[in-house]
Amino acid sequence: MIMLSDFYKSIFGCKTYKIAVDAGCTCPNRDGTKGFGGCIFCSERGSGDFVPERNLDIKTQIDIAKSLVEKKLVGRGGKRKGKYIAYFQNFTSTYGNADELCKKYIEALECDGVEGLAIATRPDCLSQNILKKIAEINKTHFVQIELGIQTSNESTGKLINRCYSNDDFIDCVKRIKQLAPNIHIVAHVIFGLPNETQDDMMNTIDFVTKSGTDGIKITVLYVLKNTILKKMYDNNEFDVLSKEKYLFFIEKALSRLPKDFVVHRLTGDPPKSILIEPIWVCDKRKVMNEIEKIEKKFIKK
Repeated sequence: MIMLSDFYKSIFGCKTYKIAVDAGCTCPNRDGTKGFGGCIFCSERGSGDFVPERNLDIKTQIDIAKSLVEKKLVGRGGKRKGKYIAYFQNFTSTYGNADELCKKYIEALECDGVEGLAIATRPDCLSQNILKKIAEINKTHFVQIELGIQTSNESTGKLINRCYSNDDFIDCVKRIKQLAPNIHIVAHVIFGLPNETQDDMMNTIDFVTKSGTDGIKITVLYVLKNTILKKMYDNNEFDVLSKEKYLFFIEKALSRLPKDFVVHRLTGDPPKSILIEPIWVCDKRKVMNEIEKIEKKFIKK
């Protein structure tokens, strides 16, 4: 496997930071097109709790996000040396008017230091129209499309209100590769979804690697305030993964990845103000240290 920092360095030649921005989109399982309420684990901000306010223009959002990165680096005794990828993160960032959305993508690329795009979306929300426009951008810039899959268990998919099928995911990956083979495709996976077994989680890993994707993000299931999942948690409808079990599943998953597969993330950064469980993720440094020990066993030499 290849770690994300090494992958970006091979493309941009230096340290590269993803900075989150908001395209102003919603989702088809929120607005009634396919359903209401969104996925059961999704917060009110659509998994974009650290994104600048959506009423701001893209350049302003980029400036705010860059300043946050630079403050963190200064706090660690360093200075910003690197490039940026504009990450259209929350909700479904290809769901809307294709021309207007592509204007926002291009506006981000016109900002100082921004060398590429990462666009988070759903496999059922990438029409040929917008995909063709993104493919044009990819002729001159790095583009990464991040697709939610969460699980390959179709029953779990229905339970979490995903509102799309595994076939939708496979078809989307195929269409991206046919039209723009250089676009880097990342699959989002969640471990610890209600009632899922070890076999379910490993089957999801196998599904992702065989689908034609190039990289993966894995995170543990978060129970957040004001979500349907929180109500299920209160009713004792599922168990939250312990840190030990999660790390065990991570090691099992990494052992199944192809050598050239890019690992983008093995833990997340939930907003502590609305996090209910698992509390162990709050000690991010400790969790990262333990994950890094596991990663070393599998990193491509």
